[in-house]
Amino acid sequence: MKRRRTTLLSVLALLAAAFTTLPAAPQARADEAEQIRNGTFDTTTEPWWTTSNVTAGLSDGRLCANVPGGTANRWDAAVGQNDITLVKGETYRLSFSASGTPDGHVARALVGLSVAPYDTWFEVSPQLSVSGNAYSYTFTSPVDTAQGQVAFQLGGAADPWRFCLDDVSLLGGVPPEVYEPDTGPRVRVNQVAYLPDGPKNATLVTDAASKLPWRLRNTKGAVVAQGWTVPRGKDISSGQNVQSIDFGSYRGRGKGFTLTADGETSRPFDIGAEAYEQLRLDSLKYYYTQRSGIAIREDLRPGYARPAGHLNAAPNQGDAKVPCRPGLCDYTLDVTGGWYDAGDHGKYVVNGGITTWGLLSTYERSLHARTGRPSSLGDRTLAVPESGNKVPDILDEARWELEFLLKMQVPAGKPLAGMAHSKIHDEQWTGLPLLPHQDPQKRELHRPTTQATLNLAAAAAQAARLYGPYDKAFAAKALRAARTAWTAALAHPALHPDPDDGIGGGAYPDDNAADEFYWAAAELYLTTGERQFADHVTKSPLHTADLFGSVSFDWASTAVPARLDLATVPSGLPGREKVRQSVIKGADTYLATLKSQPYGMPYAPADNMYDWGSNSQILNNARVIATAHDLTGAAKYRDGAVQSMDYVLGRNALNISYVTGYGTVSSHNQHSRWYAHELEPGLPNPPKGTVAGGANSSIQDPYAQSRLQGCVGQFCYIDDIESWSTNETAVNWNAALAWMASYVADQGRQAGPAAHPGRG
Repeated sequence: MKRRRTTLLSVLALLAAAFTTLPAAPQARADEAEQIRNGTFDTTTEPWWTTSNVTAGLSDGRLCANVPGGTANRWDAAVGQNDITLVKGETYRLSFSASGTPDGHVARALVGLSVAPYDTWFEVSPQLSVSGNAYSYTFTSPVDTAQGQVAFQLGGAADPWRFCLDDVSLLGGVPPEVYEPDTGPRVRVNQVAYLPDGPKNATLVTDAASKLPWRLRNTKGAVVAQGWTVPRGKDISSGQNVQSIDFGSYRGRGKGFTLTADGETSRPFDIGAEAYEQLRLDSLKYYYTQRSGIAIREDLRPGYARPAGHLNAAPNQGDAKVPCRPGLCDYTLDVTGGWYDAGDHGKYVVNGGITTWGLLSTYERSLHARTGRPSSLGDRTLAVPESGNKVPDILDEARWELEFLLKMQVPAGKPLAGMAHSKIHDEQWTGLPLLPHQDPQKRELHRPTTQATLNLAAAAAQAARLYGPYDKAFAAKALRAARTAWTAALAHPALHPDPDDGIGGGAYPDDNAADEFYWAAAELYLTTGERQFADHVTKSPLHTADLFGSVSFDWASTAVPARLDLATVPSGLPGREKVRQSVIKGADTYLATLKSQPYGMPYAPADNMYDWGSNSQILNNARVIATAHDLTGAAKYRDGAVQSMDYVLGRNALNISYVTGYGTVSSHNQHSRWYAHELEPGLPNPPKGTVAGGANSSIQDPYAQSRLQGCVGQFCYIDDIESWSTNETAVNWNAALAWMASYVADQGRQAGPAAHPGRG
């Protein structure tokens, strides 16, 4: 994502935070200094304030407040103190004692700005008298200010209750908190499943320098295989001394296997393909609960039902008649529908385009790859409202976004007609938790860009060839939109996103559209076969460039999607065999990287600086390897692609599956405004099959900064809803997971590795 920012709600207004850089290098620490005045309430409650609906006073040396019931939001009732000084880069300890009567109420404690735009810099939500009455947290301030605020948000309860507070302290100059993640047993495995006839590898963290014996046990504890580890030395990605375990010779099936070495026993795992068949579906079902402009049905997603968001029903201002930002245009657009991009309420064309391509390509692979099977992605597979319409459910889901993308085009007769607006989101950053239908903010269209326009052209052109058998009218509409967008982009080839347009939504900065031109031309050619698009493809410098660096592709780098489709979708492109060979050569690069990594992933970023969304980078690189298998049938590519899933599913330094609901220990507190159980017990965690962004060496958010300073590679991650830079959910990341889960599920159906190259 590389552009995510977020805030929380203050007691007075929606907050707007925009932190994009790490704190300055710490200076010599000052002596510890108390910032709170009268935190012990010995004789008065001054200078603490309350909202007008809260009555507060002294009781047994505490501030006790009567909180009304029936308020809608946490910020509707609050207690706080203003005019607090914070120093950028300084670490603070917020501590307090609090209780609630009756037990179990949640108080949201926050440190933020007391004046507009009411930024929030730290926030916790303990459940009072359940999680204990004494609380202490550390955080690092990202700003210098004398207008800070400590507040306790207390609203949102159905019935009145009583809140009591004492010993409030905000102590500056304290040492940063040392975060020690619980990594569990030192034998790290894919906690979900290995394929019976596929690679089976594990990583042992140990101080031992010589080889060690290992044993594989079934669910009854019987040893079914054994062997010796292979010492690998120090692993740069984690800083650990590790050894590798290869138990691929075991071909049995079953559940509850464990691996033991060096006195440690791994978390359990299965050997079988069933989990990948389910993950294929769960990773795609995620998109329904990301939909905007439609009520999410309880019968289709139990526990995730919610009203439709942004349909101009109060308090929404809605997406049916959205104006541009001031001064950009004189019209409004109906841009209802589409997917919420990530954990916020924004909808972005560049991320929507690459995500739609990801879903459409998952289906298109099933049509052309030797191991593909379209029925696995057919009608009635995803339990969406359109199921039963004789159209593959994955196409129904992708169409929800495609319809939105087409609405983002500038109307005929207007300046920049045919271009696509880059995004639509709130005027200011919204807080969390905040369900879409509760969002009161003004919505705005942002400037059209060349990159957004070409994303639309590429996705719509691909759609035109895939929807034809099911809806010829829609396929024709998509192709017309793609042609219009292509022509508009040629006329405006350098209208790039504003890197400073990051208030209320991500900026998605990108100052080069050559890759988007290459991608859009490729999709238009594959759909139409027209020479004008073939010429643009073959004349692009990217057509013969080595595109397969440490990161193969993402929303800002789209040349590889073009290369993959040119290699796999049947066409008469001159020199197509060279295109196919370039993909195979790229796969060889990632396969060599995988073999060099003791944790077995095709990803080794320069200087061990893990990217934002590193899990999707690993999955996208694995996709290149998988495509080489589709092209050649060679077992080495199949095994490399399948093994790449191990890292995401638990074989990593943190010993955590990054996919919600998969594995003994999995990410489940991803950053989101409506999958916000960590902050609001009445809300759910993200749905099963949601992948977290993963380790991010730049740790841009204040929460991660306060806990992960100095982290090494894989350890730059924390499963907390506040860590938007390491733990967000995003539609493009789940597309990478869905494609790879579908591929691995297809391999699980095979009696052995494919023996022949794919069709086309």
